[in-house]
Amino acid sequence: MKLITAYVRPESLSDVKQALYSKGLYSMSVTNILGSGRQKGFTETYRGVVMEVNLLKKVRVEVGVKDEDMDGAVAAIQAAAQTGKEGDGVIFVQELVKTMRIRTAEENIFG
Repeated sequence: MKLITAYVRPESLSDVKQALYSKGLYSMSVTNILGSGRQKGFTETYRGVVMEVNLLKKVRVEVGVKDEDMDGAVAAIQAAAQTGKEGDGVIFVQELVKTMRIRTAEENIFG
């Protein structure tokens, strides 16, 4: 079992969801976040004061998948979120040792 965590542009979220749905992956968590990376932010002037904005709005998408679904899910996220510009995001894949559905106590629900 794997946990895929993707940080993407907010405007890419709809495309990422549709790409995962097309792979039969409907269970996901989505969080609005602020972050910085290679994009480094930008400067803007507000009421005559120059401000540097280092933390940019991103969306964190987390998906638990079976081992055999991992490559397809990662490829779907990458294809849906890619614009070719800096700041498209990043994908992390981690091993899940154990999962459990709280309601039924069913274990290894992705395996």
